[in-house]
Amino acid sequence: MSDDRYIPKLHRLQMLLGHYPILGDVMRERMRAEMFRRGVLNKQHFEAEVREKAQQSQRREGITNPYIEESSELWERRLSKIRDSLTEFYWAYNMSPQLFEEVAHDVLHERPTAEQVLSFNPEMASMEVLFQQMESFAALPPQELALVHHHMQETKVVLIKALISDELGFVRVAKEYLTFDDLKWIRDHRAGRGKIGGKAAGLVLAWKILQASLDRFCETCEQIQIVIPETYFVGADVSYDFMELNGLTTYLNQKYKPLDQIEREYPVLQDGYARGRFPESTLDDFRGLLEAMRGQPLIVRSSSLLEDNFDVSFAGMYESVFCPNQGTPEENLEELCNAIRRVYASIYNPHVLLYRKQHNVLDYDERMAVLIQVVQGSRYRDMYFPPVAGVAYSRNPFVWSPKLRREEGFARLVVGLGTRAVERVGEDYPRMVALSHPTLRPEAGAREVKYYSQYYADVIDLKENKLVTRPVSEVLAADYPGLRLLASQYKDDFIGPLVAMTAGLDSRSLVITLDGLLKQTALATHLRNVLKALEVSYNRPVDIEFTTEIGSEYPRPNVVIHLLQCRPYAGEQDTEQIRLPVRLPEADIIFGTEKLVPTGRVENITNIVYVDPEQYGLASPSQKLELGRLMGRLNQRLEGQAFIMMGPGRWGSSSPDLGLKVGYADFYNTRALVEISWGQGHNRPALSYGTHFFQDLVEARIYPLAIFPGDPGNPFNHKFFETAVNALPALLPKDAAFADFVKVIDVPATTGGRVLELVMSGDEARAVAFLTRPRNA
Repeated sequence: MSDDRYIPKLHRLQMLLGHYPILGDVMRERMRAEMFRRGVLNKQHFEAEVREKAQQSQRREGITNPYIEESSELWERRLSKIRDSLTEFYWAYNMSPQLFEEVAHDVLHERPTAEQVLSFNPEMASMEVLFQQMESFAALPPQELALVHHHMQETKVVLIKALISDELGFVRVAKEYLTFDDLKWIRDHRAGRGKIGGKAAGLVLAWKILQASLDRFCETCEQIQIVIPETYFVGADVSYDFMELNGLTTYLNQKYKPLDQIEREYPVLQDGYARGRFPESTLDDFRGLLEAMRGQPLIVRSSSLLEDNFDVSFAGMYESVFCPNQGTPEENLEELCNAIRRVYASIYNPHVLLYRKQHNVLDYDERMAVLIQVVQGSRYRDMYFPPVAGVAYSRNPFVWSPKLRREEGFARLVVGLGTRAVERVGEDYPRMVALSHPTLRPEAGAREVKYYSQYYADVIDLKENKLVTRPVSEVLAADYPGLRLLASQYKDDFIGPLVAMTAGLDSRSLVITLDGLLKQTALATHLRNVLKALEVSYNRPVDIEFTTEIGSEYPRPNVVIHLLQCRPYAGEQDTEQIRLPVRLPEADIIFGTEKLVPTGRVENITNIVYVDPEQYGLASPSQKLELGRLMGRLNQRLEGQAFIMMGPGRWGSSSPDLGLKVGYADFYNTRALVEISWGQGHNRPALSYGTHFFQDLVEARIYPLAIFPGDPGNPFNHKFFETAVNALPALLPKDAAFADFVKVIDVPATTGGRVLELVMSGDEARAVAFLTRPRNA
């Protein structure tokens, strides 16, 4: 039964402790501990009641979608208030007034501990001293630990800045999730001195965020299993030690040289790095690391100080190198060292230095840390690869159906290593998945589904000890575990599920659809919840790279997600509602499309760089390579003007036969890259959404657009492009010989003072480029 005599005493103590807010927290913590110790309360049941009442309070306040309407910080504050209220309630009804006074007396007499101060400045202390201080804090009993919370927080922040990243956006989030044990784990998995860099920082933080908050987004769904690979770090200072030991410090000012000089000197620089040696102490660290990884395949990934931060991502700019790790110990060591040398040399890649200049981070100290991870996968015959890998975005950049919801995300999935999901590769198509409706494809009909499917897989050949690309028909056979989840069978112009899994199955009839995976497992739901949890904590959209592990359970296999990377969205978000103009004169429409359209508008376009698809198809291999370089020269020549680039097939393709082989330095000034479907076979545009190439476009505010002249809803004004005067010889006289392949159209000069305007509406799934009068700037 209740005793009202207890309530006034609680009120009096609350008034007393109101002068010392931190002591109130300690008092309630002590009260809870005493009730748990005496068996008055069960800790697990108590916390469940706290959570239930917190959810009830949300509903009373009209919060119907708490994962979007309330941040994790507000949720934790809500839990804290209800936990304190329930503590006082249960104490008043169950504990004696005498015990209450004893606890209050003890807490109040511990007040001098709250006035402790550090005997040193954490910002000036060594990392060893900081870790020793954190060890002493961790040894304190709970009531004393609360009294030095402010000192712990300061020390933790200094360690985060020294060990991981000093980017304030990162520190703001990381200090709420990383614990002392996490920082010790990083220290114990690091070789050499210095920070672990941006990519490693993003991975560690994302992992901790998901551990702390993922359950909030999964109350009604299956349990998510998400892990990170076995991971080690090479501190960023080792890259400077390597430079000094090998006489490479002369390249520190490379970023301030003219671009043409940077490009000329880069091969020499790469050779210098390839011949460099590491200090013996560093080699000992590498030997220990390789021993710990027990002969498993590795990937060596860049983790520069600027990479994957809140303002710029450097997506795909630096090297990542696979190490099969199947040789002798000394061979494996040399393979690892070569991989790290390649990563170090990529700091000075001309595309990287230009990217840094364009994003105003050229002057930043760009030391390079390295992230070393065990490749996630399993052995099948003599190959090693994961069943499925991919990249996923928390916001879907395009829609192909009004049913799709942008805010629920998007993924690109491939069988095998994830390289084919994040890079634009020739003659291949990943599976595009809108996570709101994972089985709703952009393709229609069996032939189109087969056409836009994956033909090749990247795997590690364990016997040959190297990374290889193999046709899917040579990678997968009837005995591959879970084949039904990955592939369908194409027969008689029909694609259907695999039924007879016999040794006589013709692997050439397999089509990688991933239909079974998306229908029979919770992968899409898991990805959607993971992305939402990370987006809420980062307070901005994110993307992740991952692999999967598929269980053998029936009828619904479990899926484990192996998180490899997390990157906050570094571009500006389009919030403008775009509506296409109506009743445009047909003669004013230059081109348009109704397929996979982004959202945006480009006004006052004065120049079009147009690579003629038919002429490009007739060019020799050497001419096609030179045409890619010509794009770079035009990009520089037209700097400061509003222009777009249009060309056949795939911009950024690794194969010039499939489209212009260009990099960031060749297009960073353009406002849009338009890919034109041409010819037969694999010459149709392959969407870049979700690739590193796409990330470059997003950050540079360049719109990607694919058009399909001749298809319904894809108008194309052939006459305009055929009759317009070519300004290329006047702009670049030395390149006049390429006038048959490339036409630079001065739009005002061609149209009597009008300009081109490109309007793209993702909501309407339509885009149109039309002639109009110039708008005021």
